[in-house]
Amino acid sequence: MDQIPAPTAPLPDSSARRAGPPTPRRFGPVNWLGLWTLYAKEVRRFLKVFTQTVMAPVVTGLLFLAIFTLALGRSFEVAGSIPYARFLAPGLVMMVIVQNSFANNSSSILISKIQGNIVDVLMPPLNAAEMTVAYALAGMTRGVIVAIATVLVMAIFVPMELPDPAAALYFGASAALMLSLTGMIGGIWAEKFDHISAVTNFVITPLAFLSGSFYSIERLPGIWNTIAHFNPFFYLIDGFRSGFIGHADGSTAVGVWVALGLNLALGTVAYRMLKTGYKLKS
Repeated sequence: MDQIPAPTAPLPDSSARRAGPPTPRRFGPVNWLGLWTLYAKEVRRFLKVFTQTVMAPVVTGLLFLAIFTLALGRSFEVAGSIPYARFLAPGLVMMVIVQNSFANNSSSILISKIQGNIVDVLMPPLNAAEMTVAYALAGMTRGVIVAIATVLVMAIFVPMELPDPAAALYFGASAALMLSLTGMIGGIWAEKFDHISAVTNFVITPLAFLSGSFYSIERLPGIWNTIAHFNPFFYLIDGFRSGFIGHADGSTAVGVWVALGLNLALGTVAYRMLKTGYKLKS
């Protein structure tokens, strides 16, 4: 009887023999694809609830404009001959920038921590700098979109001229970035929604309301006028408003450096929190 030869393992393909262990994918100095993906994910997140994140702030701004204009608009003018409604409108636009840029990142990061899916952000090959930039730009995007929508709607009722568009652009973008970074820091630090609500109600809102959003600080007496100049939100609102009315209560040059310095400081803090995994990897 013929013997059946024992089966032998197939010889590996020559290409398989040549292939070594898989090598990590190289992204270069910056993982642009990952940065863009995280940014796009955050933007799509708030655009999916467009009515809540964009339209609602626009309506709120219009309500403030109507109430204050009807109550005070005919009683006085600001900065010489500027109608109160025209003075008020840029302050309301800055108010919605501040609130929405902060809310975007603080809510996104906190929700991810509570739901446990923050790991989906920490696991991809993104370093702390790339994550900081992506989140910061996403928060800025929401603030800018809401601001543009608010300006377009308010322009129907109030003349929205731009004698100094560079000032409006710089201070609007700086405010959106500042509050976007602040929202990142708050979202990483907070452990529950009460913490974010406390920051919003006791820090962000008072600073925004007491910085000249609804009035000129030139009307404040003595010590209160001095205190107002220590409020960083004053420089943001005053510089932004000067782009629309051509008049500033304070020094726009000082405002430029205040905004730049605070953004650098906040960006460094946000980067370090992500770098060390503070309250994210525990």
